[in-house]
Amino acid sequence: MSAVTAVILQPTFLPWLGWFDLADQADLLIVLDNVSFSKQSWQQRNRIRTASGLSYVTVPVRTAGRLGQLISDTQLADTTFAEKLIRVVSTNYANAPYFANYFPEFCSVLRAAAAPAELNGLNCGLIDWLIAKLHFNIRQVRSSTLSVDGTRGELVAKLCERVGASRYLSPAGAEEYLLADRAAFDRRSIAVDLHVYVHPEYQQCFKPFIPYATVLDLLMNEGDASGDVLRSGRRPARSLGVAPPQSMLLSE
Repeated sequence: MSAVTAVILQPTFLPWLGWFDLADQADLLIVLDNVSFSKQSWQQRNRIRTASGLSYVTVPVRTAGRLGQLISDTQLADTTFAEKLIRVVSTNYANAPYFANYFPEFCSVLRAAAAPAELNGLNCGLIDWLIAKLHFNIRQVRSSTLSVDGTRGELVAKLCERVGASRYLSPAGAEEYLLADRAAFDRRSIAVDLHVYVHPEYQQCFKPFIPYATVLDLLMNEGDASGDVLRSGRRPARSLGVAPPQSMLLSE
């Protein structure tokens, strides 16, 4: 399970391009599934491109009386949402160039992943399918299997240590708490770098182009070229605490 570079990401619902670009740079991706579920976060929703712009699609989950529940323990409130999502995707992507290539398999994977009514299984099932369709090869392990505890930077550093990583590549949005908790990494001789990504433009069903949709939007429109398009937004990682160039667009 050893890794030089570890990436740690929550199992979000139908992630955007940057999620996969970050995961693609890992020797080992740690799927962070044993932290608290956050209502109305990317854990349960994402955006698709519609004629009126970006529109949220949301997974209904059980939250009443479950404050503080872990992602791995979160249950779906209604598995019939899968059929509603299928109709929404069909309505908005029926004219996409590669709709016929992906839609039937997407429906099958979605239904199977939703059937046990567990959010973690749903998200991870879809992520695994998307990784395969992008032709990426990403080694994964779930944090819930690693017997590591802690919070914030200490948890991240312990997870990296647990898998033998000497470098942690992080979403740029975590920079503030990583700086505050830097000692946790220094004690373990783990270098910390920040992901830098410039969202690429590609053809969409509707104009003008709008970035930050789910990666499913890219697949429906670019097909087998999607992996190359996605990777084209990658820029060299920057060191923790080093400001990016003013001209650089960060999109974490």
